[in-house]
Amino acid sequence: MFHIGDRVIYGGIGVCDVADISTLQLDGVPRDRLYYILRPVGKAESFIYAPVENTRVVMRPILTREQAPGLIAEIPALEPLPEGPDKTRETLYRDCIKSCDCRQLIRIIKTLWLRGRSRLTAGKKLSSLDERYLHQAEENLYAELGLALDMEKDAVGPYIARRTEALASPAEN
Repeated sequence: MFHIGDRVIYGGIGVCDVADISTLQLDGVPRDRLYYILRPVGKAESFIYAPVENTRVVMRPILTREQAPGLIAEIPALEPLPEGPDKTRETLYRDCIKSCDCRQLIRIIKTLWLRGRSRLTAGKKLSSLDERYLHQAEENLYAELGLALDMEKDAVGPYIARRTEALASPAEN
């Protein structure tokens, strides 16, 4: 069970603060059912009401400062996702996002970065589908890593690039 003040990852929403844990006084809602009242980070006026015993949406603690560098070190070894038609890719991307697994988010980013580079060589851009999932994967991953590493979300992408370059050629750094 999480506690008030904990930072968690909640489904595709991303990083949230546990603002409260209580019952809801709403018609049609059991009065004895406990809910996490979550506030998505960066959206002070938004709240999510998630049943404490929820099993449908992934809810987990955010990465710690100690876990983040290990995850970044794994990036070169993580395989891109398989290619396929738009519908198949969209289902795969959606499942990866819903898993709330940082490694799956990295696989989306890696896949779409490689796909974008290949399409650019052919004089094309990423499709709107690919752009949408790339943006969502980066938002979720970079927000979590930014909090874990105590850095701005916008600095996370360049930080990862520097770290993975250093891992690829340690003799040069």
